[in-house]
Amino acid sequence: MTSTHLNSMKKTMNSQTKPPKIKTLRRLLKLMLPYKKRVILASICVLLVIGAQLIKPYILKLVIDDFLTKEVTQRGLYSITTMGALYFIVVALSGIFSIIQVNLINKVGQEIMRTLRRKVFKTIQLLPLWYLDKTSSGRLITRATNDVEALSEMYTDVLIKLFKDVFLIIGIIYTMIIINLQLALISFTVVPLIFGIVFVLKTKIKRNFTKMKSLIGKINGFMAESISGMKIIQVFHGEKEKKEQFLELNNEYYKATLFQVWMNSFLRPAVDVLQSFAVAILIWYGIDKIASDTISIGVLYAFTTYIKQFFNPISEMADNYTTIQSALVSADRIFELLDEKENLEDLDLGIGMDNFQGNVEFKNVWFSYNDKDWILKGVSFTINQGQRAAFVGETGAGKTTIISLVSGFYKVQKGEILIDGININDIKKRDLRKNISVVLQDVFLFSGTIKTNITLNDNIEEAQLEKALEISHAKKIIQGFSKGINEPVMERGSTFSAGERQLLSFARAIAHNPSILVLDEATSNIDTETEILIQNAIDNIAKERTTLIIAHRLSTIRNADVIIVLKNGEIVEMGNHEKLMDSGGYYRDLIVKK
Repeated sequence: MTSTHLNSMKKTMNSQTKPPKIKTLRRLLKLMLPYKKRVILASICVLLVIGAQLIKPYILKLVIDDFLTKEVTQRGLYSITTMGALYFIVVALSGIFSIIQVNLINKVGQEIMRTLRRKVFKTIQLLPLWYLDKTSSGRLITRATNDVEALSEMYTDVLIKLFKDVFLIIGIIYTMIIINLQLALISFTVVPLIFGIVFVLKTKIKRNFTKMKSLIGKINGFMAESISGMKIIQVFHGEKEKKEQFLELNNEYYKATLFQVWMNSFLRPAVDVLQSFAVAILIWYGIDKIASDTISIGVLYAFTTYIKQFFNPISEMADNYTTIQSALVSADRIFELLDEKENLEDLDLGIGMDNFQGNVEFKNVWFSYNDKDWILKGVSFTINQGQRAAFVGETGAGKTTIISLVSGFYKVQKGEILIDGININDIKKRDLRKNISVVLQDVFLFSGTIKTNITLNDNIEEAQLEKALEISHAKKIIQGFSKGINEPVMERGSTFSAGERQLLSFARAIAHNPSILVLDEATSNIDTETEILIQNAIDNIAKERTTLIIAHRLSTIRNADVIIVLKNGEIVEMGNHEKLMDSGGYYRDLIVKK
């Protein structure tokens, strides 16, 4: 891994502790721009609903002052019946516009969530292996699930409520000032207390949400890792230790959540108490004014209604404050991932090569995963088109690293790797990986069917698929299933034997018709009978393409055209089996040990 990669990783890890910024909210709002017509229409509906809320207390004020206290029944069309009908129409229209607004904004919110999930998953797919090696899978899963879900409530509920609450507060303030300035000023005396409480708590809320997001990422990663390794846990009786580790994480998250619950439970009641206090002050002040005919009963009633309406959006804003903080922390984490553009692989950048001849050359290659501990040291070799090359050596010698470099998963620090005379860094990643198929020791099968696992949903012709099944001998096992090639595959292929998974992996590699075939310990976990089938399959396909083999079994190695012997990241011997055995060197010692 280069120093640029390490610096990027440090920057990524450090940024996770930084609080969300205003620009995060601006970016969230920009995501709504493609749906601005619907957002504007929803906003108009909200303004109409606000208008209805402001009109209703005023209608009741008129009824109290003009018809109840003065005992007037009718003044032409202006009657208590008319006012009742008007009140009903206002309520009905408010309900209709509210329904329209909710449906519009929810659809916009869900479409934004769908777009975000797509972008997050696409970004994860393009992340280089060095990034994935250093990043917890739980952290990435949390961004694609929990963090995106945290934004859903903000888009579908909080933002439009915030818009509604702000304009409702402005409308109430304006209406109250117009009706009676003195009463309005008295009503607003407790507002500074509310903002003081929110200001004091906001820092703690931000910090706690950041901690909660980090913990849920660790829990997701721990769960994913434990489920994948459950067989090992059970074999080595590690249930107790894993349970204790999970309980420790779970308790930390529990404490952080309790603290958040306490915050939420404190804000709303505090606002409610202050609201009641404001109403009490208003009534205490207004009673004397009513007795002296300075204000009317209707005005006092309207003001008590408006003050409740005024504090309701403030209460909602207090409730939504924690939701917004949670969403901003989640958004910061999502954008942090989406902003990894400089590290993402551009699959279409470089020289296009539809087909490789299959010549592979390493020229004085040095490679390290951390820029200091060299895995490969000055490795040079040439493998010509159609040759079968085997890499042997003890664990840690650098065999698998060579395979990873040929596949373009990492970049070398020194030297160069050439395919058909072209530097591997200059070749389009898409073309590079299209022409190289890898069969790994630990075969990964996806949930689906046998067919989708072989084709990986690529447009592979039936004749090519059939040929791959024949050559790999996978057809024999497929015929044993009731649904044939459409046999369901469970997660990771858990219902198949190691040999069956290996043969399916061979079929997958061959079906994509690679110019270079890589076998990484592909025969280490299979029985003798399956090994014979695979050896036969290797012989069938090696005639048409360059084959790179990492193996310990002599039967796989001895037929190679060239055997490259590695020790501590350096090539110590090179030649065919007979030549290396006759030389009596390191290779012979390895074979004798086996």
